[in-house]
Formats: sequence, structure tokens, C-alpha cells
Amino acid sequence: MDSPISRLPEDTLHQIFSSLSLREIMICRSVCKLFNQTLTSPSFVRLISSVSHLKLLVLRPPYHHHNHHIRHLSLHSCIHVYDPDQNQWLRFSLDFLPFRSPHPVASSLGLVYLWADSIDSNKSLIVCNPLTRQYRVLPQLGSAWSRHGSVLVDSRNRVMVLTELAALYFSFSQKTQQWLKFSSNLPSKPRSPIVISNSVFALCDVGSPWRSKWKLFSCAVKNLLNLNLNVMNDNWECLERHEWGDIFDIMKRPCLIPGNGNKILMVGGLKSSYSFNQSCLTILILRLDLETMEWEEATRMPEAMHRWFHDSKFKVFGGGDRICFSGKKVGRLALWDCCNWRWIDGVPGNGDELFRGFTYEARLTTVP
Repeated sequence: MDSPISRLPEDTLHQIFSSLSLREIMICRSVCKLFNQTLTSPSFVRLISSVSHLKLLVLRPPYHHHNHHIRHLSLHSCIHVYDPDQNQWLRFSLDFLPFRSPHPVASSLGLVYLWADSIDSNKSLIVCNPLTRQYRVLPQLGSAWSRHGSVLVDSRNRVMVLTELAALYFSFSQKTQQWLKFSSNLPSKPRSPIVISNSVFALCDVGSPWRSKWKLFSCAVKNLLNLNLNVMNDNWECLERHEWGDIFDIMKRPCLIPGNGNKILMVGGLKSSYSFNQSCLTILILRLDLETMEWEEATRMPEAMHRWFHDSKFKVFGGGDRICFSGKKVGRLALWDCCNWRWIDGVPGNGDELFRGFTYEARLTTVP
């Protein structure tokens, strides 16, 4: 026997559900087939396209999982997501993608970008929305780009794949719908490149094989697009200020994280001395204001928490005022959340792997 709600017109159902938050909509989609069909219909998605989004953290599978997808297929059939506001783990299925071994690498405005194996075993860069289950395949790239390139996406969904020697650029609004290739000629492999306010920032090691020396480089996207010769080596600027002093020398293996607004966060171990292979006192987070070009200390990891990461390799990911730390054999993640430090338990898998990740603003955005 049909339930009374199934007799309501579609428009009426849309108006009822449109008053819910995105989190409540996602819960209702799993209640029954009728709700799922109603809440995933194109007309309903358009109706609530402006609903407030969810700020989540996505885990990227460890590197060896990426290479051995058959053995670890369960980690690739979905995206593992952490909701800091609710302190719970979620899973967004990727079973709507007709590709093997999807590997998420970036996101922007509700869309997730991932590498995947096509039928001919070549790597393809895919853009999708796990909530609307839509996807699109970007123009074909060689497998080397997936192994060595960093995928960057700005707030206008312009995509870059950056390596030490070259950069690829793609925009959904360009007429050719092909990748534009440019020479980058950075002094070394770019470390933790990020996009802030239409510019790309990256750390490069300009030191010797025996001692690292990190410098901050930037390149405006508009300068990249205005080049006639497809060369961007003269447009990379090394950002240096006398008043910065030894800001990069006190950090061990620093990496960049996009901050709030026009700010960059730099995370790394605080060296105990300048000697080679020195231990770290703690993990330090510095903040650079791109308007004033001044650094300040944002926070440092509490001593009790740092004991778990002391002198061990760790990965960092996040954005804004949320930064996540993954250490080998730690068994959980450390989170700096709006000036507070806490642990995240229940990490997928055995929890002892080194995870990377990125921020994800879950929205019902249409794939371009």
C-alpha cells in the first residue's frame, strides 16, 4: 500500500525538503527509494543549489594503495570523509564512475577531481560530484602527469597540473577544450603547491644535495595565460623579505596550506638546532598575510600530542583554520580546529598508514 507522502505532487515534495540543511537532505536520501529519487532529481538540485555547504576533510588513499588497486579495491569504491562539526566519518560512493581505481586529489566548489584508470589503462583526470553522482572526463593526459604532477583547482574551477619542468592548464570556459602546456622551469620539484587569490604558491629547495634550503615562489595565473611563447619561467617570483630572517631555516620539511582569505599557512617541524638531521622540538604553524607580507605564529602542536609524531614522518593537509596531521603507526589523526587541538579516531583501514587529503565543501553543484 502506498504511503500518503508518495501521493504528493513533486513540487510539493521539493518545497518540503528544500527547508532542510544539506546534512539533513543527505540523511533523507538513504531513507527510501522515493526520497532518493526526489532528492537527486535535477529539478530539486537546481532548487537548492544555494543551500549552505558542508565543510569536510577528504582522505586520499596511501600511495601504495594507489598502485595496487586490486588488492585494496575497497578503499577506492568510495571517498572517506570526516565531518569535523559532527565528529563522524562518512563515505561517499564512487560506484557511478565507470573507471578503475579512482584516486581523489583535489576539490573546489563541491566538485572532486580524481585520477582513474580508463579502459585502455591510461590515466584520466575526472571531475565529479559524489552527491549528484555526475562526472566528466577531462581531455586525455599521459600517465606521467598523474605520477609526478600536482593537481590544483581554483575558485573558478580552472585546473592546473604542475611539475618541476612544465605546467598544464585547463578551463571549462575556453573554446578549445584542450590542455594548454607551459614550461615552468622551477629550481626544483614544487612542494605543496597551492592556489590563493589567482596566484600559485609553492616551496622549492634551492639548497645542496646535503642540506635543504627552502624558498617561497609564486606565479600569477593571469601572467601564465598572457604568455605568447608558452613559457612561464620568467613569471615565477621568489618571495623574499629582509625582515623574514631565517623563517624557512627553522622549519624542517615545511609545507604550504591555504589559509582563510588572503593568507598562507606554513607547517613544519621546529628545528632544535641547525645541525644536519636534527630533531624537532614541536610542529609549528606559521601564517603569512599576503597583503602585509608579514609572518606570525598561528599555533604549535601541544607537547603531549607531539610525542606521537616526534622524529617520525608525517603528512599534513587541510585549509582555513583546520589542519590535519597523519603519522605512521599513530593510529589516529591529529586536528587543529579553529585554535583547538584534538584527536580524530576511527580512521578507515588500520589507521597506521600515512594519509594525505584535502578540504571538501560538499555542495549540490552541477558538473560543468
